[in-house]
Amino acid sequence: MTDTEYDILDELYFVTPFTTLREKTNLPAAELEHSLRGLLEQDYIKCFYPDPDTELAYEVTSFGALVRDCYFLATKPGLLAHNSR
Repeated sequence: MTDTEYDILDELYFVTPFTTLREKTNLPAAELEHSLRGLLEQDYIKCFYPDPDTELAYEVTSFGALVRDCYFLATKPGLLAHNSR
């Protein structure tokens, strides 16, 4: 897990929208999107769209078009990885 991914997971103990996550991490949108993709591929986070209650399966091809409107939450494996570092 990269330092950036660690910092992102630190903000995802509760469902958080992309815009808030960007503000709290001070990451450029492209870098945040790249890191979120990595966390999703590792099963460390879940993605929700169009609201914070509807889980969205991660699809590589459509994620870029939706990412800025999504909400995110750490998964149990993600929290374990975050807390064991």
